[in-house]
Amino acid sequence: IRVTRFLEKPQEGQTASQLASVVFYCIQRDTLSYMSDFLSQQPQTVGRAFGQFWEWLINEKQRHVFGMKLPTGFQLIGQVGLSDYTKWLTHYSTKQQGSPAKPITCRSYARVGLMGNPSDGFNGKTIAMTIANFWAEVTLLETQTLVLVPHPLNDPTEFGSLQDLFCISRKEGYLGGLRLLQATCKKFYQFCSKQGIALTKQNFTLKYDTNIPRQVGLAGSSAIVSATLKCLMKFYNITDNDLPKPIRANFILDVETDELSITAGLQDRVVQVYEGLVYMDFSKELMEEHGFGAYIPMDMSELPPFWLAYLSDPSDSGRIHSNVRQRWLSGELLVIEAMRRFAELTDQARMAFRDKDWSRLVQLMDQNFELRRSIYTDDCLGPGNLKMVELARQFGSAVKLPGSGGAVVGLCLDQARLVEMRRAFQEAGCVFCVISPYNPSASAVGGQH
Repeated sequence: IRVTRFLEKPQEGQTASQLASVVFYCIQRDTLSYMSDFLSQQPQTVGRAFGQFWEWLINEKQRHVFGMKLPTGFQLIGQVGLSDYTKWLTHYSTKQQGSPAKPITCRSYARVGLMGNPSDGFNGKTIAMTIANFWAEVTLLETQTLVLVPHPLNDPTEFGSLQDLFCISRKEGYLGGLRLLQATCKKFYQFCSKQGIALTKQNFTLKYDTNIPRQVGLAGSSAIVSATLKCLMKFYNITDNDLPKPIRANFILDVETDELSITAGLQDRVVQVYEGLVYMDFSKELMEEHGFGAYIPMDMSELPPFWLAYLSDPSDSGRIHSNVRQRWLSGELLVIEAMRRFAELTDQARMAFRDKDWSRLVQLMDQNFELRRSIYTDDCLGPGNLKMVELARQFGSAVKLPGSGGAVVGLCLDQARLVEMRRAFQEAGCVFCVISPYNPSASAVGGQH
């Protein structure tokens, strides 16, 4: 990281920066000549402090000086003696030999897309919400070696039979969440190296658990990556200044797309990083200028009773594989117009949330689904998804797909009909639940967020 300004023992209020320089410097040969110039300008010995030389070199001479963020608790600023070094050496040796550190546990939550274009890859707008019903949880414990613990259900290496292997592999895929932990750790190390952040030589054991249903478009994979990243940041004392939220969402996406070749977009990662109810604008101008969009948390008070239903066996859920993106890239007017209309619906929904106009939101959710249906077609949406949509409409509920397929999210303002609808979905072999929105400002508990 290039140091652009340096202040030697600044007065209180002189700078808002919390970065402090420790007493280790490496000077290139061609920089040494500047020292005699500095000394000639400081005839009085009182002005000949090494820190003041550094301040002059950076601020006045504008030499290229680079720093590396150290993860330790250095406080050796000012007049320092041998006793200070001894105290810190004792502190860290005691820490290593003493009682084991407490585990770090972090959660990230499933999300539902409530409004907007079917994918954020179209420079559109979306509104999504994290839900407390389903989550991924990662636990990190400092250990002598680095260990990634397989999940007993999602990462099995022993099976009762070939049929068991077939059923589990069809539902869970290969290596479940273990590859997500490994890819996140790899990408984290790479990121810190590029950013000039030195990591302590500490090892850890990572394990995960999740109750997010697989293959139904609720962002289960990115939740595991997000929770893993939270643990690593806490363990290595990486702050929001080092890895800001918009960049964190990009990081999580890169883990999945670059490392694991998972087809994914930014929407899920943004809402899981920010948490709560989030409006997202992925306009081309914003993405090209900043590398990320505009992400705006929304008020979550007095939300209506959203519900979620998903197929208990999503293997034939009609996961959406279509040519819509290719049609969009080639400039097909029908698709271009649909994406513009998705953005309009999202802005109207944002106003409905602001005004708590839930009957208006019901209309907008239905329009959102019909627009999606018009460009993706029924064949692409799949019979399972369409069956759930038609079932919800029999009870007068708004309904749409919250993700890539396998689940539906809806809004039913009639409490009596909501109870009837739950029974009908369950009788049809679906899992049904009333959504518990996850509000980060109301749910800051312990070390989980």
